Amino acid sequence: MGKSTYTTNSLRLGYARVSTDDQDMALQLDALAKVQCDRVFSEKASSGKERPQLEECLRTLRRGDVLTVWRLDRLGRSMTELVAIVNDLASRGVTFESLTEHIDTSSASGKFAFHLFSALAEFERNTIKERTRAGLAAARARGRMGGRPAKVTPKAKREMKALYTSQEVSVKDICTRYNITRSTFYRVVLERDYRANEKA
Repeated sequence: MGKSTYTTNSLRLGYARVSTDDQDMALQLDALAKVQCDRVFSEKASSGKERPQLEECLRTLRRGDVLTVWRLDRLGRSMTELVAIVNDLASRGVTFESLTEHIDTSSASGKFAFHLFSALAEFERNTIKERTRAGLAAARARGRMGGRPAKVTPKAKREMKALYTSQEVSVKDICTRYNITRSTFYRVVLERDYRANEKA
């Protein structure tokens, strides 16, 4: 994939990310170098952490530029997040490319692919909402509303982090579903101080 999708005044920016369980940064950087990225933003960030390099990359992009990643999951940690980022780029006149999936949103096929992804993201959002409603109903049926909060198991912690990261379920609803307090959620699940979060 060459530089045919943008003008000589435009920039092709690359973004690469690895997590603690995924050490393929060299593979990503090599792939981005082959398509002649003008600048590459890279970082090591797990699913629950902030991504300052991505934020800087998105701020740097201007109309006519191209954002290139090695694979779709390097940009978004969920289908919903991925579609939101790409739609934001499109509204700003920025093209998105994913090398592994051969997606280029400047082409008709690339645009069609993201219409499909948008539909899948909507399905993902609805599925999360439905599971949350079902979980709340089941908790009420078991009489778990109120009383002493349940111990947060590793499995529950992972589930709550996933719900929080999706940004489709409020902290209040997560706490209700798992019968924990808001302070417990921030302290145990997000490993933050509740009072500091409220002041932020």
